Amino acid sequence: MESLRAVENWPVPTAAAAVVRADGSLAGAHGPVDHRFPLASVTKPLAAYAVLVAYEEGAVELDEPAGPEGSTVRHLLAHTSGLAFDEHRATAPPGQRRLYSNAGFEVLGDHLAKATGIPFADYLREAVFEPLGMNSSSLEGSPAKDGVSTVSDLVRFAAELQAPRLLDVRTVAEATAVVHPGLKGVLPGYGHQSPNDWGLGLEIRDGKSPHWTGLTSSPRTFGHFGQSGTFLWVDPDVRAACVALTDRAFGPWAVEAWTPFTDAVLAELRAAGQDR
Repeated sequence: MESLRAVENWPVPTAAAAVVRADGSLAGAHGPVDHRFPLASVTKPLAAYAVLVAYEEGAVELDEPAGPEGSTVRHLLAHTSGLAFDEHRATAPPGQRRLYSNAGFEVLGDHLAKATGIPFADYLREAVFEPLGMNSSSLEGSPAKDGVSTVSDLVRFAAELQAPRLLDVRTVAEATAVVHPGLKGVLPGYGHQSPNDWGLGLEIRDGKSPHWTGLTSSPRTFGHFGQSGTFLWVDPDVRAACVALTDRAFGPWAVEAWTPFTDAVLAELRAAGQDR
């Protein structure tokens, strides 16, 4: 895909990107796709997927208590537990505000480890990385932000999100539907959003503006971006997903580069679809 070559012009030391279709075929890739990058918050969808595997295995329930009083596994996954961003203290009652929380995912990791008797990093490896062949991926600390992976590995995960093999398709549909609709909140790096819609560990684009995806991304687009200059989105309307990883912290450069990049990728995908 010609549109992927734009990563060469990003003001970053290293960048790689790829697009994978819903049928699992690679539409294109560019850059060092086997280079291991810190994922920052792109770790969260991977961690959430491990929790959903545990849910399907019966190790946890989505509505069982976890975190602050009144909070559940579902609240933690959807950033509605009331926990602060990086502190293990409640700043709102569960279910009333969308408070993006690294602490919530750390509580989630501890909860799953206690429920299964398996350290979270090991559970993530056994439940997600190994079955998908993500052999260059690892969790090296917090379930919120300390994943390390490659574009090649995340392409496998992006294919899984589009055509699930590890989870029932109904579970993935629930994870990519809005949990606690209508809640306001701040999208890190992009300001206040009303509503600030999320599913279970995955952000849902809907009508958010400004946003890190494209101006032409469908409202059904879901995914995550990370403060290490990384993102993964899935756009069901074009039946494709895109992964881009860099080694420069998120900032104004990303705000300026990512949206036109995504729009160019989407335009190329749509043109290819019309040519078929």
